[in-house]
Amino acid sequence: MYWKADILGFKAYLKLEKSLSQNSIAAYLQDIEKLMQFLEFKNYQLSPAQIDLKTLREFLQWVNELGMSARTQARVISGIKAFYNYLLLEDRLTHNPTELLETPNLPRKLPDTLSVADIDKLIGTIDLSTSEGQRNKAMLETLYSCGLRVSELVDLKLSNLFFKDGFVKVIGKGNKERLVPIGDTAIKHINLYLEHVRNHEPIKSGSEDILFLNRRGAKLSRVMVFLIIKELAKKGGLKKKISPHTFRHSFATHLIEGGADLRAVQEMLGHESITTTEIYTHLDRAFLRTSLLKYHPRANHSE
Repeated sequence: MYWKADILGFKAYLKLEKSLSQNSIAAYLQDIEKLMQFLEFKNYQLSPAQIDLKTLREFLQWVNELGMSARTQARVISGIKAFYNYLLLEDRLTHNPTELLETPNLPRKLPDTLSVADIDKLIGTIDLSTSEGQRNKAMLETLYSCGLRVSELVDLKLSNLFFKDGFVKVIGKGNKERLVPIGDTAIKHINLYLEHVRNHEPIKSGSEDILFLNRRGAKLSRVMVFLIIKELAKKGGLKKKISPHTFRHSFATHLIEGGADLRAVQEMLGHESITTTEIYTHLDRAFLRTSLLKYHPRANHSE
């Protein structure tokens, strides 16, 4: 009885107060369903308010034995914590048993990167005899030069290009602005695109300040950029799974491998936390070995 009423209340809370999608709500409810299945399996007759930290840890042991991945376990814990936070909010509890519940350590997924040669090869497959080709070259050079998110690329404005100073102004996540340095190669190809393509095409009302336009003179969609890169990768025979984000990962990795300061890279990428940027320090062993031999004073000399 308690479970049914509390779950209905939680569902209404997620829908009305949190404005979550049906899929997100369903995922939360599935997490609670797993906890109820565990209680049934163990024949524990407990209401949500009667569950303590010991029972929750037992539940985690159970889902672990079922073979759930650490990532799935973390998601389940997140759902149950949200449920108990709701119950606390509604004064259905006097304390929160999930407060000390630990999430399993998740392996950090290393992003795919391209070598400089791969990037040269991919950009080299662009057909520059077409207006779309000139635009695409300018776009990809900008992606790699600035490490932009795809949303930041398609939103890039003419009024935010400060080429004399070597910077572009970017509107990032949470509508936060940042200045990002841009290299001479990207500047050169943007100027070529502006001079030979964009200045000669009709522009749709509302898109006058947008840098990269589609053939109808409107802002490019994020999906279009994905498709352009996917097609070029196929044409260039690159077997890796490549997306606009691959350019961002490669930008950060190549900077750090070249000795750039982590804080500077964090600033350029627009990361709130330095720990997000630290994922790009996945330098391969060969690179580390080469660095040791090149820079360590005793690496090449026997005593």
